[in-house]
Amino acid sequence: MAVELTPSQALGLWHRVHLAQVRDDMPDLTVRQMAILLQIYLVPPPHTVRGLAALLEVTKPVITRALDKMGELKLVDRERDHRDLRNVVIKRTVEGALFLEKFGDRVIAEARALD
Repeated sequence: MAVELTPSQALGLWHRVHLAQVRDDMPDLTVRQMAILLQIYLVPPPHTVRGLAALLEVTKPVITRALDKMGELKLVDRERDHRDLRNVVIKRTVEGALFLEKFGDRVIAEARALD
């Protein structure tokens, strides 16, 4: 199902979603953190620090800092790849799945409110 929005409507939707997120005391994630989180949950695993850094065209320390914050929020977990100890594999968590489900519901609700 395609949705037709003008640029102004799309920005208005983005604005409404973020306002609702702040008002609901949801964790404040940066755009980078949200991009990483969506990659982890919407694209089939495995996900590694190295792979995410290449995808986002940033350094591994940039990804590590983002994952540190998301780990504190229990949105993701990390463990060493048992097959290659140089790699760190990022794991999904129940809390992360629930956060994104709630965020998706928020986007839907705000999009419906545009009418």
